[in-house]
Amino acid sequence: MTLRSESLHVPTHEEVVSFSDDDVGLRSVIAVHSTALGPALGGTRFHPFAFVDDAVTDVLRLSEAMTRKNSLADLDFGGGKAVIIGDPAVDKRPELLRAYGQAVCALEGRYVTAEDVGTTPADMDVIATVCSHVTGTSAASGDPSVATARGVHGAQAAVVRRMSGGSFEGCHVAVMGAGKVGSLLVESLIASGARVSVADVRQEAVAALADRHGTETCRVVGVEEILTQSCDLLAPCALGGVLDSAVVGSLRCRAIVGAANNQLGDDSVADELAAAGVLYVPDFVVNAGGVINLAQEAGGYDARDAERRTDAIADTVADLLDEADARNVTPLAAALERARRRVNAAGR
Repeated sequence: MTLRSESLHVPTHEEVVSFSDDDVGLRSVIAVHSTALGPALGGTRFHPFAFVDDAVTDVLRLSEAMTRKNSLADLDFGGGKAVIIGDPAVDKRPELLRAYGQAVCALEGRYVTAEDVGTTPADMDVIATVCSHVTGTSAASGDPSVATARGVHGAQAAVVRRMSGGSFEGCHVAVMGAGKVGSLLVESLIASGARVSVADVRQEAVAALADRHGTETCRVVGVEEILTQSCDLLAPCALGGVLDSAVVGSLRCRAIVGAANNQLGDDSVADELAAAGVLYVPDFVVNAGGVINLAQEAGGYDARDAERRTDAIADTVADLLDEADARNVTPLAAALERARRRVNAAGR
């Protein structure tokens, strides 16, 4: 293997490095946004980006979101993220993953990786054979999707209590994405008494959910329809960027509480949502369960404590919404200020 690297100058980030290995077909970018709170912890996304610039844009946004997420979750980790460019169903091979592990090692612990879209605990197992800066292996905390879904469900419960003072009974939730987190969330919502509409580009995934629960409880809708469903909660649980200025006027939900990273086209959309009467709970607060679970490995993995800290996301959401109301700002503005305060204090 012949690993090559190139540092990219990005003023907003501490370190951004592209890696390639033509022998195994590796093309990857690792972005370290901040290490003020500790090593930059964030997953590796394996995705067939059409252009390298798209991959760089994605990893920059995702790594900054990890700084926000880890800060709000009170973790002693900074924010980082990585992308591998390619189709995981076609391009993922052990030799490519080992080459990627060497790339992670080249950052000498400033970045700690884990699974994300397109990667699995089994992939982390392979990476761990050549690099120790890995979390979420099969022998440790494993798949963070369960914890992510648990935290999202708790955050949604906090919002439902705020809106109606009650439970999920009679509540309609539109879930966009039936991947690992989305499917687990659908199961939790139905078990709690909610009625669900669900959409995914993979028809077999949504069909399986509808077959299991019945179409009255779990209704399948088209991907192009899910954002405009009349519902209590909208839960984006696929890739990001689905909420922009163009869709705000067509939304028919009361609140947005979902698992996807970087749901907003940009932060200004939060103000537009508020003006339209839609409560947007910042994704980096809602979906922190996965990284909370992964971070437990640093002190010796304790599943019970990880669950306790994940369940505390609901309290964080409730407190954040109270603060936003008191200050007459959006929940996003309140969350960003909290995250910045902790990072700035650590950087002094």
